[in-house]
Amino acid sequence: MGNYKIFTVNPGSTSTKIALFEGEKKVFSANVSHDAEALAKFETLGDQLAYRKEMIGQLLKENQVDLAGLDACVGRGGGLLAMDGGTYDIDELVLDHSIHAANGVVHPACLGPSIAKEFAEMYGAKAYTVNPPDVDELQDLARMTGIKGVYRMVHLHALNLKETAIRHAESLGKRYEDCNFVVCHIGGGISISAHRGGRMIDGFDIVGGEGPMAPTRCGSVCAADLLKYCEGKDLKEVKKLCTRSGGFVSHTGISDALELTKRAENGDQYAEMLWNTMIYQIEKCIGSMAAALHGKVDAILLGGGMVYSEDLVSQVKEACGWIAPVCAYPGEFEMEAMAAGAGRVLDGKEDVKKYTGVCNFQGFSF
Repeated sequence: MGNYKIFTVNPGSTSTKIALFEGEKKVFSANVSHDAEALAKFETLGDQLAYRKEMIGQLLKENQVDLAGLDACVGRGGGLLAMDGGTYDIDELVLDHSIHAANGVVHPACLGPSIAKEFAEMYGAKAYTVNPPDVDELQDLARMTGIKGVYRMVHLHALNLKETAIRHAESLGKRYEDCNFVVCHIGGGISISAHRGGRMIDGFDIVGGEGPMAPTRCGSVCAADLLKYCEGKDLKEVKKLCTRSGGFVSHTGISDALELTKRAENGDQYAEMLWNTMIYQIEKCIGSMAAALHGKVDAILLGGGMVYSEDLVSQVKEACGWIAPVCAYPGEFEMEAMAAGAGRVLDGKEDVKKYTGVCNFQGFSF
């Protein structure tokens, strides 16, 4: 990547991560904390925009970080309609759809494009969003369900999943587009996906409750059991099991994987069973994605915070190593992934894409 100056912005629930890159080197990074009470005063997500931007500007000033000469600013996306992967120009349609959560999934990351655009305009830079969680590249066979008119759509950690795949392909001396991978992001949420020819042809919808359980997510549950569980309950509260109150939280009231494993090490059999069950479910999902690739898998890639666990990696290798080599990329590199996506466009290795505002799956012709 050329020696471009790229600023990346990733809004979260009570903070906004920022980072400045010069070429591939991260020259500054920080987590801009936001007061929870201050955020609560804003009626809508969009109302937080000026406040978050001001806080970011203040922190940059305090640390004497100069954005002059900026080539690109990248904002974490969200709220967009299903789209192909890649680096997208932040235009008025992206701004409108993201900040108003056109897809119905309201998350602070939806502010990313708007913040990036404002900083880009201040410094005469390009504004991009890279592989937002709205990327959905499912093959046709992965769409249909056993209910007429109900089709599968997915939300995944597309940014980390694709960057992990791109980096591993490069380590093999190959292009991402020429490889087949099963790629996992194992953190607070768990995404497991099949990549073929540079596209995520299948995966589990982590917003909808598919896939393995995670620290705050219930994962796949038998429909009949779920319907029975719903009896007499508020459906809005039940839906939170998909993203907030399921998994470790439902069982133990905690979402910290380190705390759970400490309990297991100290003889808590319930915690041990919960931890091993999650890993077992991950392994089953990896197997299903390998089947989606017809067994032609160049590698199984593990990324995310929980991959720092040697026990987790060891168990996955034992269960799935016969499919393909299992390679660990512990931690998250969302900021690096955003900068890399912008760099590939600035280098001319990829074409910048234009968001159409039209869901890339419109049903079948029959």
